Amino acid sequence: MHMVKQPISVNGVVRWRDVGLQSEVRRDKEERKMVVLRHEIGDVLRDVRQRQGRTLREVSHSARVSLGYLSEVERGQKEASSELLSSICGALEFPLSLMLREVSDRIALAEGITIPDTVPTDLTSEFAGDYPSELGKRLAPSH
Repeated sequence: MHMVKQPISVNGVVRWRDVGLQSEVRRDKEERKMVVLRHEIGDVLRDVRQRQGRTLREVSHSARVSLGYLSEVERGQKEASSELLSSICGALEFPLSLMLREVSDRIALAEGITIPDTVPTDLTSEFAGDYPSELGKRLAPSH
């Protein structure tokens, strides 16, 4: 079998992955389901709401969004504005950044990209002082 190298970008770093024949690569790309951002956002919002045991009615009231519209956003039928997403996340007491992180992770999985579960050393160093001394020492790089 003839192998082909395919570039994969992970957090801005390009890595190469061996794949099968080029025709197989093309067929895989054609067969891969298209990722729709509004579907992923809706799924994450619904998951968060359900984990909290809250109803659409409760969240729509807190977010000042109609129940029907919130339902359409959760089902991926409506493309929510950034303002609306911020309002919904506020009502869920779930940071918008975390919601977007979850969406990003789901899309990466759908694209077949593995995201390393690590924190860059410079970022760890920057925040190591915010933690108790023992934990801060473990987080700080040992050069």
